[in-house]
Amino acid sequence: MCYQKIIGLFIFMMFGLSNAQNISGQVTDQDGFPLMGATLFNKKFNKGVITNQDGFFTIKLPASSTRLVVSYVGFNSKTLALEIDSDLDLGQIILVSDRLNEIVVTGTLRQVSKLDSPVPIELYTSEFFRANPTPSIFEAIESINGVRPQLNCNVCNTGDIHINGQEGANTMVLIDGLPLVSGLSTVYGLTGIPQSLIEQVEVIKGPASTLYGSEAIGGVINLITKRPDDVSSLSLESFVSSWRELNIDLGTKYRLGNIKGLLGVNYFNYSNPIDDNADGFTDLTLQHRISIFNKIHSGRHDLAIRYFYEDRWGGQMQWEPKFRGGDEVYGESIFTSRFEIFGKYDISDQIVLQYSLNDHHQNSVYGSTQYNAVQTIGFMQGVFSKTIANHLMTFGAAYRWTQYNDNTPATKAINTTRLPGLFVQDEWKINESHTFLSGLRYDRNSIYGDIWTPRMSYKWNNNDKTTALRLSFGTGYRVVNVFTEDHAALTGARDVVFNEDILPEKSWNLNINWTHKIYSSQGFLLDFDSSMFKTVFSNRILPDYETNPNQIIYENLKGSSTSQGVTLNLNSTFANGFRVGVGATYIDSYVSENGIRTRPLLTEQFSGNYKLSYSFNPRFKTDVTGVLIGPMKLPLLGVLDPRPSESPMIHIINLQMTHQFSDFEIYAGVKNLLDFTPDPNSIARAFDPFDEAVEFDGNGQVIPTDLNPNALSFDPSYVFYSNQGLRTFIGFRYSID
Repeated sequence: MCYQKIIGLFIFMMFGLSNAQNISGQVTDQDGFPLMGATLFNKKFNKGVITNQDGFFTIKLPASSTRLVVSYVGFNSKTLALEIDSDLDLGQIILVSDRLNEIVVTGTLRQVSKLDSPVPIELYTSEFFRANPTPSIFEAIESINGVRPQLNCNVCNTGDIHINGQEGANTMVLIDGLPLVSGLSTVYGLTGIPQSLIEQVEVIKGPASTLYGSEAIGGVINLITKRPDDVSSLSLESFVSSWRELNIDLGTKYRLGNIKGLLGVNYFNYSNPIDDNADGFTDLTLQHRISIFNKIHSGRHDLAIRYFYEDRWGGQMQWEPKFRGGDEVYGESIFTSRFEIFGKYDISDQIVLQYSLNDHHQNSVYGSTQYNAVQTIGFMQGVFSKTIANHLMTFGAAYRWTQYNDNTPATKAINTTRLPGLFVQDEWKINESHTFLSGLRYDRNSIYGDIWTPRMSYKWNNNDKTTALRLSFGTGYRVVNVFTEDHAALTGARDVVFNEDILPEKSWNLNINWTHKIYSSQGFLLDFDSSMFKTVFSNRILPDYETNPNQIIYENLKGSSTSQGVTLNLNSTFANGFRVGVGATYIDSYVSENGIRTRPLLTEQFSGNYKLSYSFNPRFKTDVTGVLIGPMKLPLLGVLDPRPSESPMIHIINLQMTHQFSDFEIYAGVKNLLDFTPDPNSIARAFDPFDEAVEFDGNGQVIPTDLNPNALSFDPSYVFYSNQGLRTFIGFRYSID
């Protein structure tokens, strides 16, 4: 029987070879210029070829019905459906440049090519984040240069997002251009946004309050969700790590009459307590969450609904649910339930109505401290655009209603804030090379009164739009959010002290951006993007952790605060499948008060990112991603605190290999290859979380004693990076188009 199989296989191979046909042609751009190094690949027979210096190719394929994919760096790929029964000359195959397909909306509230946007915007597609799969967008954005997810608690692993070294409260996170992530959700909602929902991420580094109002003082991150038309009929992705983290994403699209829908479900579970640093506390917060997302499109209407639930806890290793809220075993347990509805309606080609409503419930304990809160935010905005001569005028009216209540003395009654606003923007296209944008916003905050925020931008580009220079000036503001500001107090049992009525924080920003792209006929692309920025703050709201180790003191800065620096991104793509992305940011951030300059806490002076990808063939790819973060000043509990006052240089390396099997893809890799972890003594007095052996004086200051010679109290806020060390992962993706 064995020899019969061998003979049969030999006959099949001979038959296939004898029926191979020559497929030939030439690949060019829209102007007829031949593209050397373009790739043509047939998935069915796993065969490929690269065009020569004149763009010509010849490939042998067996007689059949099949497809040939044509691709080239910087151009849209094209799929050719072939019926092969004899030699074929496909003639001229024209590829269209994809430079105009980098569509962004964040900078001007309208869809525009990234190159045509007068506001500097960084764009990252879902493909970019696949090089380092993560369960949430909070962890994924670490790959973006100048953007850093900052953990704020060693126990519950809450965090916020820093842009160019600025406080997380200064970063506004939008979903489809709407302010859904705010207040309570900036602490626990970010990890609840699954990466699988995101089509692209747009980043503005610098104030954008003219269009988006409060909180957009340091920058904007706009998460654009996928559309029903752009997803597979069915998709499934799952991965598991050696720490027993499990993530599952399921997506499907459907059609009901004129309604097109997308249904996505994300499930994440981590239930494996680990204490590698031997401090008696969990190194990573245990989490169990589910997110259900439904987005529909019907005519001029887009509507999305999302429900998110999470149960997370961290604390002493022996903690169990029966200890929740007690003082026997320390644990931080948080139940989060969140509902969102958001959408837009194109009333006409010139008038758009946007709306959102989110309801956030939190039931939590931090040791024996109870914290229960409810927050509801409603938002509605109308935008009218009209072209007058060479001016694109945009007028908008917005109304934001926020209701917040918790069980703390800081909120004795339901807190309701009303924020109506008006804005106008003029995008003046002087000619094909020069564009000037100006805008002004007026908000009437029900607590703080009138707030004005102007901005201006100028853009110059060359004739073929491969080079652009942008100059931007803008202002921003934000008002204090009680829970966001005092969360560190809850987790460390500190008291929050407001020494005065806090005024809105304001900023002025200047940004100079230069971009340049080189498209080579030899098959490679070089993309440069560099910026110089300077932001000056007044009424800066900074937490004081150091005056009293048992308090966090808030007041407006009497002096000034400045953040300035340089950022550079370089991306290169080659026709042989090799891609390189490198980014670096230098930050000079300081606070000046009474003639003394100090560096803010948890602000790095340098950060960098890199990504190396190589496709050995269209089916096999390897990715190496890395993050570097310079030393940061850390919050100590006093002059006797023995912990280092600065963090070490952080270098995280991740490796992933991916193999494609038709509609099925498998990937595996290593995260944190260098096994970097913070100091194992990061939590002060981890052995005494209820401060049973700590003595205080009449002013609440800790007294040095024989049992506590360094005058410390329990405090997990001395945190700058995750305690997760080296770990492996494996996963798969499956889709049916």
